[in-house]
Amino acid sequence: MMIAPWVRKLALTAHVASSVGWLGAVAAFLALAVAALASKDAQMARSADLAMYLTAWFVIIPLCFASTLSGLASSLGTSWGLIRHYWVLVKLLITIPATIVLLVHMQPISLLAGLAAKTTSTLSGAELRGLRNLLVTSGGAALLVLLVLTMLSIYKPRGMTRYGWRKQREQRVPPQP
Repeated sequence: MMIAPWVRKLALTAHVASSVGWLGAVAAFLALAVAALASKDAQMARSADLAMYLTAWFVIIPLCFASTLSGLASSLGTSWGLIRHYWVLVKLLITIPATIVLLVHMQPISLLAGLAAKTTSTLSGAELRGLRNLLVTSGGAALLVLLVLTMLSIYKPRGMTRYGWRKQREQRVPPQP
C-alpha cells in the first residue's frame, strides 16, 4: 500500500523529528545520571534524580513510541516496506527490545525519584550509588543503541531480503493471463 507523497513526507518528518528528539533526550538523561553519580552534594544528586524521572516519563517514553509508530507508518506506506530491506528489519528488531528495556528501567528510575522526593531515605549511599551506576550504564547503552539505529538509517546496509527480491520481481513482471 503506497501513501500519497505529502503523507509520506509528513510521516518521515515525524519519524526523523521524534528519533532525533529521542536521541537528544537520552543524551540529556545520561548527563543527569552522570551528574547524580559524580556529585558530592546530596541536594544536587536528588535534583538530578528528579529531573531524570521527568525526562524519562515525559520526554523519552513519548518520543520512543512516536519514533516507533512513525517508523512503522513510513515503512508500511512506502516502497521500503517493513521486511523488504534488511536495514529496516534490523532497526525494528533493535527498537522493540530497546523499548522493552526502557520500560523495565523505568522502575529503578521511579524508585530513585521517589527516594529523592523524600527528605529522609531508607537506602544507604552505597545502594543509591548502585542504582545511579545502573542508570549511567543503561543511559550509555541506550545512547549507543540509538546511534546504531541512526547509522542504519544513513548507510542502509545489506540490501533486500528474499521477500523484498520476490516482491520486486513481481512488480517488474506483469502477471500472466
